[in-house]
Amino acid sequence: MLEKLYKLNTSFNDSRVFQIVTGNNDRNITVLSSLLNVNVYSKGDDIFVDSNDEAVIKILEVVFEALIKIASTNIIIKERDVIYIAKLAESKGVDQITSVYTKREFIVKTYNGKSLYAKTLNQKLYLDAINKNDMVFSIGPAGTGKTYVAVINAIAKLKTGEVKKIILTRPAVEAGENLGFLPGDLKEKVDPYLRPLYDALYEVLGSTQVEEMLEKGIIEIAPLAYMRGRTLENAYVILDEAQNTTTNQMKLFLTRLGFNSKMVITGDITQIDLPRNKQSGMIQAVKLLENLKGISIVTFDRVDVIRHPLVQKVLSRYEKHENPFNQ
Repeated sequence: MLEKLYKLNTSFNDSRVFQIVTGNNDRNITVLSSLLNVNVYSKGDDIFVDSNDEAVIKILEVVFEALIKIASTNIIIKERDVIYIAKLAESKGVDQITSVYTKREFIVKTYNGKSLYAKTLNQKLYLDAINKNDMVFSIGPAGTGKTYVAVINAIAKLKTGEVKKIILTRPAVEAGENLGFLPGDLKEKVDPYLRPLYDALYEVLGSTQVEEMLEKGIIEIAPLAYMRGRTLENAYVILDEAQNTTTNQMKLFLTRLGFNSKMVITGDITQIDLPRNKQSGMIQAVKLLENLKGISIVTFDRVDVIRHPLVQKVLSRYEKHENPFNQ
């Protein structure tokens, strides 16, 4: 078998960098093998691949060069980083890839002191868009950080006094659920669907501070119906799952924007749960407002998914199934 192995053009600085790059028990190499459907091996300080495919070899050499540069700066490399770097290597150069890690975009610290950064190139673009514009649409699949980044960035701006309150909202539409059968008023019915927003808040602020801010109205989490008739000033407003707004709901929401406020509208336009005869307000808004000064539209891709490696593969299979003519 050895005569089939191709030795990659890699050069490790020291054994510590080699250990970080390959991972415990060569875990990172196993991830790359699975992702690229080839066998990758480490032997001594060398990396081999059981393939003569020039495209695969080129990707692997970019991946390892980037990983070596990142590991040399003492940045911890996780499994999801290996996956993301491998995806970027299909179209990006080493310097652009390493800049995500070596020139990280700091967002905020959690209540226990952990620093949170933008994890992907598109997350960096997203933050930049939010900082420069009063209204930002972010479109893309689940797991790309659209909502999470918006929420923790909102907390950062609240801490610095750039805004005085955070408002988080979603339309009361969920696949396969009839809210009318659930107990309580509209807010109580929709609260379970707002859980991802609570989770991001708890991670950064801690549950005690979140509950205090909710009681004082500094943070408000409410269904979209509660926005009617209001003007939202000095606020960072996030509309999540916006693909499930109707055109009237989206118009109502967008026209709530007040002075010294930011609006971030997030959604996945491939996961619309509206009745077939209802047009998505997000799709219409993006078409109508494209190229309007003060508004930015950021699109996330499957490569930005930072969940379990299988999530990207699942998304890929579904995309092929749903778009058979694009294959």
